[in-house]
Amino acid sequence: MSSPTQRVDRSLREPTEKVSRLWVTWLVLASVGLWSGFFGPIQVLLAQQSEAISPDHKAGVLSLVTGVGALVSTVLNPVWGAFSDRTTLRVGRRLPWVLGGAVGGAVAMLLLAGADSVWRLVLAWALAQASLNAMLAAITATVPDQVPTTERGVVGGVLSIAQTAGVIVGSGIAAATGSIAAGYLTIAVVLVVTTLPYAVNSRDIPLPRELRPPFRWGSFLRGFWVSPRQYPDFGWAWVTRFLMNLGNSILILYLLFYLKDEVDLSDDAAEDAVFTLTAVYGLVTVATALVGGWWSDRIGRRKPLVIWSGLIAAAALVMFAFVHTMPAAYVGAVVLGIGFGAYTAVDFALITEVLPDAADRAKDLGVINIANALPQVLAPVLAAAVLGLGMGYPGLYLLAAAVSVLGSVLVRRIRSID
Repeated sequence: MSSPTQRVDRSLREPTEKVSRLWVTWLVLASVGLWSGFFGPIQVLLAQQSEAISPDHKAGVLSLVTGVGALVSTVLNPVWGAFSDRTTLRVGRRLPWVLGGAVGGAVAMLLLAGADSVWRLVLAWALAQASLNAMLAAITATVPDQVPTTERGVVGGVLSIAQTAGVIVGSGIAAATGSIAAGYLTIAVVLVVTTLPYAVNSRDIPLPRELRPPFRWGSFLRGFWVSPRQYPDFGWAWVTRFLMNLGNSILILYLLFYLKDEVDLSDDAAEDAVFTLTAVYGLVTVATALVGGWWSDRIGRRKPLVIWSGLIAAAALVMFAFVHTMPAAYVGAVVLGIGFGAYTAVDFALITEVLPDAADRAKDLGVINIANALPQVLAPVLAAAVLGLGMGYPGLYLLAAAVSVLGSVLVRRIRSID
């Protein structure tokens, strides 16, 4: 019988054994389904529904729906992560939340398919965000649980490919199915089917009951505050990710309306263009994420790649701001893919190396994931203000470029990582 110390070493230690390619494949496949559940609605379906429900107030409805959903994500991602850290089921800490999130997300897609009013759309998307963030918190924590630091750049690159593939799959489903309801139903099926192989071979590591600390509401709630004074590198990692994602969220959230209103495409042409631009962006992101993650592992450095990738992404946003043609949009998609692909792979590896405590990996990564979700709350607010002031899309995308530059430069404040 193993001793408590051995069990501690297995469930909470830094992993040292190489992960199998098959396991990474199943993790990636589940991530593709997860991200298609996020971005199929965000990029196309929610905008179409907002316009169908309230044609004269489509931007306001979309802002309300995505803002509420992002707020739910901001609150619940670290909460689900904290509960995942404390889960002591035999199948492991993470798998129950992956499965529960996939099922809940599929149910939410069914509800979204029938949403015919603003409040139903808001509630159904809030449920989708709550469910998918349970899945996201668990999948993200699986990497520091099982992947050694020397492989995290590559695995982070592969997972960023999964995110990009999910965006392409989600927007492709929305464009190909021909109706809002069919799009949601197809995404629900994809979400469940892509999760099943990982569920069968998760290799999840259970947490012994004796290692779970007693539950007290006060200490549980205080645990969500990770002091930037005590853990400055964690704090700066959060700030840089927040700023980079804010710039990206501003572009993605309003891409459909940008193509209609600024590039002057018809409704059908704009919807098709969202898919093709996403596909171009995705293919470039796949290549740069793999190369960036591999290179980062090889040279043992993270920060220079994060800085340069952020500056490249900002250059793409400037192009969107000033040149409103489809050829320029394709060039911008390529440049953005080069920058953001390398950024997502290397930044993910960097963040897993500044986590404060192995016992709280999912919770701390959930706090980091607020930097992914909070921009979706703030992007509609900033966009409404900029567009309301008459600055138009040039002003909006210049703002996105500025915050991306700031995010890339501030990564230099992280001291423990090269």
